[in-house]
Amino acid sequence: MVEDIRGKVAIVGVGHSDQGTFPGKSAERLSIEAITAALADAGITREQVDGLITCKSIQGGNTDVSVGPLFGMSPKYAQTLDYGTCNFSLHLAVQAILTGLAETIVLVYGANARSSKVNFAAPTPSLEGASGFVHIAGQAGMALQRHKALYGTTDEEFGWFAVSEREWAQRNPLAIFRDPLTIEDYLAKPYLVEPLRREDVTMISDGGVALIVTSAERAKDYPNKPVYILGMAEGTEIIGDRFADFPSRPNIGGTAARIWQNTGFTPSDIDILYIQNPTAVWNLQMVEYYGFAQVGEGGRWVAEGHTRPGGDMPLNTNGGQLSESYMWGWLHMVEAVRQLRGTVEPDRQVPNPELALYCSTMAFFKSAASIIGTSQ
Repeated sequence: MVEDIRGKVAIVGVGHSDQGTFPGKSAERLSIEAITAALADAGITREQVDGLITCKSIQGGNTDVSVGPLFGMSPKYAQTLDYGTCNFSLHLAVQAILTGLAETIVLVYGANARSSKVNFAAPTPSLEGASGFVHIAGQAGMALQRHKALYGTTDEEFGWFAVSEREWAQRNPLAIFRDPLTIEDYLAKPYLVEPLRREDVTMISDGGVALIVTSAERAKDYPNKPVYILGMAEGTEIIGDRFADFPSRPNIGGTAARIWQNTGFTPSDIDILYIQNPTAVWNLQMVEYYGFAQVGEGGRWVAEGHTRPGGDMPLNTNGGQLSESYMWGWLHMVEAVRQLRGTVEPDRQVPNPELALYCSTMAFFKSAASIIGTSQ
C-alpha cells in the first residue's frame, strides 16, 4: 500500500551546479558537480552511497553507466529513468530503499541542452507533429484557449503565474531571469504562441541537480534536518491523444485524488506548493486539479495574489521553470527541501513551513505527486 511509505524515507542532502550556459561541460560533468554539492550538504562521502538513479538528459545522455565512471563507483543498485521531473526518480528511490535494494541513494539530473543547442521544436511522428505542433507550447496554447473559452479566463489573470514566479526569482541568486516583471510589462509583451507569451514558457539551460535519499533511521545520523517523504502518487494516460480533451490533461485529476487519499492531507494542509512547469498552463491546470482553486477559477485565484510573496499559498518560491532554470523540475524539490529546513535567503523564506506538495508531469502522458515534510 502506498500509504505504508509515510515517513520511512528521507531526503538528507541536496545540491546543484551553477545554472546557465556552460559550453564544453557535458551533462555528466554537470551531474557530478551537483552530486559533489549534495554529498557535501549531507556530510558524507561517495563511499557511503550504495545506489545511483540518474535521469536521462533531453539529449539522451546522463545514464547511470555514463555518470557512474565519473562518480568513481559501481553501486550495488543503479538505474536510469527516461523521463524527468524528479518525482519519478524519487518514487523509484523510495521503493528501492524500502525493498532493501539500497540504503543510501544519489538521484541526479544533468543536461547541457542550451550550450549544445538542442532543438525542442523538431516534428515528431504523431498526430501533434502532423498538425504542426512541434513544441509543447503549441498544445499548451490550445489548452489555454479552451480554458479561456469555457471559463472566461483572461490574459491578465493568467499572466499572474509568470509575474508571481518572477517576483520570487528576484529573491533567488540562482535564478536566470531576475529582471522585474509587472503585470503591465507582461501584457505589453507579444505572443510567442498565442495566447502564450515568452514569459509563459520555460527557458532552456545547462546545469545539474542532485538529492541524497536514505531510510528514516539512517537520516537521524545526518547533520541536516531530515525531510520525510509522506506520500506519493502517480497516474498515466499513455494512450495519448486518443482520450477526450487531451490538451487539458484530465489524468492529473486521478493523481491528485490519490495523493490526498493516500496521505489523508488536504490542500489546506499544504504550506508551500511546487509545480513543474514547462509552461504556465501547467500551473493553471494543476492548481485546479489538486484543489487549490475550483475548476475554471485558477486564473481568478492566482490574480487574487495567493501565490505571490506574502500570499497564503506560495507557489514555486524559487521562480520555477519560468524564471529560475529549466532542469525539468528538479530544482523545485531542492527548493522545497531548503524551505522546509528554513535555510533559504531570509527575504524568500516562507514562515515555519511543515508540508510541501510537489506535482509534476511527463508531458501529456504521466503525472506524479509527492508530499514531503519535517515530521514523520
